[in-house]
Amino acid sequence: MTASVSPIRVLIADDNRSVRKGLRLQLEAARGIHVLGEVSNGLDAVTIARRERADVVLMDLQMPGMSGVEATRELTQSATEPPVAVIVMTSYAIDAYVTDALDAGAIGYLLKSHDSEQLLAAIHAAMRGEALISHRVATPVVREFARRGAADPEMVARLSAAERRVVAVLCSGTTSNELIAERLRVSVHTVRSQMQAALKKLDLNDRTQLALWGARNRLDRDADSLI
Repeated sequence: MTASVSPIRVLIADDNRSVRKGLRLQLEAARGIHVLGEVSNGLDAVTIARRERADVVLMDLQMPGMSGVEATRELTQSATEPPVAVIVMTSYAIDAYVTDALDAGAIGYLLKSHDSEQLLAAIHAAMRGEALISHRVATPVVREFARRGAADPEMVARLSAAERRVVAVLCSGTTSNELIAERLRVSVHTVRSQMQAALKKLDLNDRTQLALWGARNRLDRDADSLI
């Protein structure tokens, strides 16, 4: 007898009622998703997400009272509460907004007007601890995080050649395990194993952090030569 899989518990936070209804209709039509409810501000997003044990919150940035960035930080970086995965859903492709959201702990960043077809993939990715960022903002974001940091050759040396290749492809913009495996001509299982090994060696929490670490250490520039 096959054990049933619990649906992913999703909360929608947006101050635009029409947007909330549209997202709700899209999610309720999908299998394996349970919509906990809708809220119109950041404070309610934090309160309801914790009370109802949300797995994922779809978070707008511009809301009255507590902003989406502040609410994201509360849900992902609390010292006393377990973290909740946050996917930002916004109209703004502004670099500073994206970096603020990722700094606050968001695991995904999608644009309402362009990325609705990626929403379900982003939710499932978040449950696996994987990031999905709109391709319209990914490149400037990686450049910004690379600009902030400095290369650390000792940390790079901790990785095996195979692990460096996986990180190089990841931070050069290829985010799915399947596409990384295709580019490197290895199995998806191999990519997963090398990704997990790199995360452990570098003491990083997720693929977003790993991609940004790779960019700071210039691995994205070396992707073609490493493959």
